[in-house]
Amino acid sequence: MMMFRLKHSFKALCAAALLVVSAAADAHRFHMGITEVAFNPRTGSTEIVHTYMAHDIEALLMNLYGRQFDLGDPEDQVVLRKYVESRFVLKGQDKARLPVRWVGMTADSQSVVIYQELENAPLSKTAAIHQGVLMDFLPDQVNTVNLNNAGAIRSLTFTQAAMEQATQQPTQEKQP
Repeated sequence: MMMFRLKHSFKALCAAALLVVSAAADAHRFHMGITEVAFNPRTGSTEIVHTYMAHDIEALLMNLYGRQFDLGDPEDQVVLRKYVESRFVLKGQDKARLPVRWVGMTADSQSVVIYQELENAPLSKTAAIHQGVLMDFLPDQVNTVNLNNAGAIRSLTFTQAAMEQATQQPTQEKQP
């Protein structure tokens, strides 16, 4: 009888562990990134903070380069920097790329946070944003960019179908 209970308890424990593992796998069915863009009046620069799921960034780099990356290693950070800089672009009124500077990044087991800035420029200098980070690797990736212009917050949603958007809302002409 004791052996039956042990076997039954072991099977129940294994079933519970399997359920937890499959629930964790199901929990990551969506792929998203958040970018905060805000003017800092103290520095006179527009600050950019991206946050992505660490698992998605690690899988992307493994897929592109066939090896594990240590995002605490400055040499491995350079690889991610080049990738992000090629897929996140601020554009001026003339549609030219604005000089966004890489400030740094942090990574832990849950997220990768990337810091950039547009030096000595208010957010109003930006006419459009191209945000395609992870979209070449994860077709269902959705990136949200929150624009904070002196407290007025506007959110833009980027998908594979809409990787570039204007930062200013179109003005509506008044009808006579």
